[in-house]
Amino acid sequence: MAGRERRRNESGEGDGAAAAAAAVSAFADATPSMAQYLEIKTANPDSLLWYRMGDFYELFFEDAVVASQALGIVLTKRGKHRGEDIPMCGVPVHRADEYLERLIRRGYRVAVCEQLEDPAEARKRGAKAVVRRDVVRLVTPGTLTEETLLDARARNYLTALFQAPGGPEGPLIGSTATVALASLDISTGEFEVGETRGVDLPGELVRLAPGEVIAADSVLAEADLTAWIERAGGAATPVPAASFDGLAGERDLKARLGVADLGAFGVFTRSEMAAIGALLRYVDLTQIGKKPIVRPPRRMGSGAALTIDAATRASLELVRSTSGEKSGSLLDAIDCTVTGPGARELAARLAAPLSDPAGIEARLDAVAFLVDDEAVRDALREALKGVPDLARAVSRLAFGRGGPRDLAGIAQGLDAADAIGRLLASKSQKIDFPSELQQLFARIEGQGADLLALLKAALVDDPPHLKRDGGFVRRGYRPALDEALALRDDSRRVMAALETRYVDETGVKTLKVRHNNILGYFIEVTQANAKPMLDAPLNETFRHRQTMANAVRFTTVELVETEGRIASAADRALALEQDVFAELTAAVAAAERMLSDVAAALAELDHTAALAHLAHHERYVRPVVDASHAFEIRAGRHPVVEQALKRARGGPFVANDCVLGRTETVPLPPGFDEMPDARIWLVTGPNMAGKSTFLRQNALIAVLAQMGSFVPAAEAHIGVVDRLFSRVGAADDLARGRSTFMVEMVETAAILNQATARSLVVLDEIGRGTATFDGLSIAWAAVEYLHEETQARVLFATHYHELTALAGRLASVANVTMDVKEWRDEIVFLHRVKAGAADRSYGIQVAKLAGLPPPVIERAREVLALLETSDRKRGSKNGPLEELPLFAAARPQSVLQARGPGPLETALDALNPDELTPRAALDALYRLKRIRSDEPG
Repeated sequence: MAGRERRRNESGEGDGAAAAAAAVSAFADATPSMAQYLEIKTANPDSLLWYRMGDFYELFFEDAVVASQALGIVLTKRGKHRGEDIPMCGVPVHRADEYLERLIRRGYRVAVCEQLEDPAEARKRGAKAVVRRDVVRLVTPGTLTEETLLDARARNYLTALFQAPGGPEGPLIGSTATVALASLDISTGEFEVGETRGVDLPGELVRLAPGEVIAADSVLAEADLTAWIERAGGAATPVPAASFDGLAGERDLKARLGVADLGAFGVFTRSEMAAIGALLRYVDLTQIGKKPIVRPPRRMGSGAALTIDAATRASLELVRSTSGEKSGSLLDAIDCTVTGPGARELAARLAAPLSDPAGIEARLDAVAFLVDDEAVRDALREALKGVPDLARAVSRLAFGRGGPRDLAGIAQGLDAADAIGRLLASKSQKIDFPSELQQLFARIEGQGADLLALLKAALVDDPPHLKRDGGFVRRGYRPALDEALALRDDSRRVMAALETRYVDETGVKTLKVRHNNILGYFIEVTQANAKPMLDAPLNETFRHRQTMANAVRFTTVELVETEGRIASAADRALALEQDVFAELTAAVAAAERMLSDVAAALAELDHTAALAHLAHHERYVRPVVDASHAFEIRAGRHPVVEQALKRARGGPFVANDCVLGRTETVPLPPGFDEMPDARIWLVTGPNMAGKSTFLRQNALIAVLAQMGSFVPAAEAHIGVVDRLFSRVGAADDLARGRSTFMVEMVETAAILNQATARSLVVLDEIGRGTATFDGLSIAWAAVEYLHEETQARVLFATHYHELTALAGRLASVANVTMDVKEWRDEIVFLHRVKAGAADRSYGIQVAKLAGLPPPVIERAREVLALLETSDRKRGSKNGPLEELPLFAAARPQSVLQARGPGPLETALDALNPDELTPRAALDALYRLKRIRSDEPG
């Protein structure tokens, strides 16, 4: 009751005398069982209450209506309350995870209310006594631990968001206000903390992809913030502002980590501590006293990683394609990991590439070592294949939700770590062994040997999933258990042994140990042989029980005790197995810090080996990443498009150079073209020629290099990028009242306001969403600003040919174009970038390829010719287009004709020249002339 009251107070619910009076009245009118339900539901008003009744979780009243619709299950009724039927539905306990997943995916919270005592105990208090129940857990999108509810290859963060006091007034999104974020994946203990600005908050939310975000009511009142949380895939949950207490956060974190000082883990601001405090308090609230594993927090402050805003992440399709699926994303193209934890580590590093050249080089050293040593790489990947998710198994056991297979998974993980340690031991003594791999080797070498031996000795090779099923303890581990199992499984043999001994003791060869449902086990002898057993001294052991017409029945103390042991053997065996499970779980809990570290090391090894495997099989090269301003990619390729072409057998990908800065002038290797060296490339050429692919591939190569991966190129030298911006493609945002052009301008403004000399900017078709001269003016001014003010490295694609004049006016601007060929009025895309500017856009040829009707294409050619002629005649004059001869001319008849084939086309289609004789051909020709002469006009 105290726990329920505490939760009610923390949630801010249950206040007011009127509400209290209504609750008392409702309880008074209900049956004892329903009164208990209403009391618990009142304490959890924002959750669907799963009320355990026997083998079902039952839902009542409005919860039942909501759940039946969400789950597609039958809505029924159970009794009455205040004269009305009580709606009810239920789900079986053994299928709870399946239904729970569906509810959580639809954004619901579930309060799981369990029976806390046996019904027999309740009956002792009276016939109408109600079994004690209470909520043992609140299930929310950010607090999942069940294997069936989680994506094995993705993190599930619970994130606390706190706006630091004293910031600017107004909306948080887009502001300079400081925001602290604390994120915990309670399924693994992974924990990260950092601060960002309001302007960068959407990008951070998309990077973290939290399952749930908690913040104060006043913060979540901002519509833009809740919209971004939803776009990032999370649920927004308000919590009391008092939860954000920095001193409480510091105290709780010290307690969780078991330290007196946090200095060893970094310096945390008061705002970060406030976010940590709210996060840990919310975990306590939802887990009802169960403590999750919390690994030492990793700081992800400003400048620690390459900053990528939300629009750029979507534009580059880093971890999700535009359809929202992993398929088609960069992550999908590079994910060669063989374990779930390795996949999570890869996704995390891709989402947050480093900005420190030394850290990047350390990662590249590790990948390079495994690229060069194929035998070690393949052996490492083979050892990791099939290793269970060690971190999530440890977490489930810590919460009391684990089973025997989690224990077996831990043993299997430790076994793999031991094998990998032995594999790396011979290499670790070499001078060229990378420091990154050396550190990982040190974290797994010799770890958990005693625990591994214990688990192997205690567990069978293939344990069941649930501990309640029993049968997971190896024979010989616990003698008392072996005896109970023997009694349970082989009672006939045990009784046969007793019978043989009793025959020897009495000398009665016809003595039998028998059983029936009334007497249980008994000893039976014939009337003729009963007398010795009725007399001393045998009557002291064999006690007379029943006399029959032809037989006499006896029992012994030993037989009664053996029967009792047999009857309770199954229960005793299960109880003993539960004791063993508790002992093994306690051993795991004592080693959870070591296990978490081993799990993290195995994940990093899988990630590193996967990148080496990718580099070897896809012909990626090691990039040079330093503190210079260089950006030189030779024969770069788009990793996603290249793989798509391979799968479709569509021919080789056409590689291209990109030189936005060189630190030194050296002769180009054979096979490379001389490309302009300028900070800004203006990229022209027709649609479909590959401009967007070229723009994106260079941004993706930068991301791959800074996450510590080899890159799809022949050579790559990248001066570390601090912020990456990509605006390729456009879409409206009707929900926020923004047109396509407005979205384009907002994103362009963010780039121009935030880019620095170390940034990489990729822009496509700025200004195309408005009038021609307006758009050209905006694009012209944007290029000048990027050149003079930000001095960033820029790829700027455009159809405004007038912009190419800037290459002659601005020192660090150069023109490149997508090479195309024209042949027989057709356009051939070569997908090759060359120096120079396009002289035309080839829009009509592209429209023809798209399938526009021939009359439209022909008319478009006529209009284009008139416009170009008129433009030359007008020179610099900008009179209204209505004054041009084009608008005074009549529309050609071809446009007015029916779009279907005419009689002449129909007759021509019916002819087959190969089947015509000379006379038939002549007749056909005359017939066609008659049809032509009969056509109107």
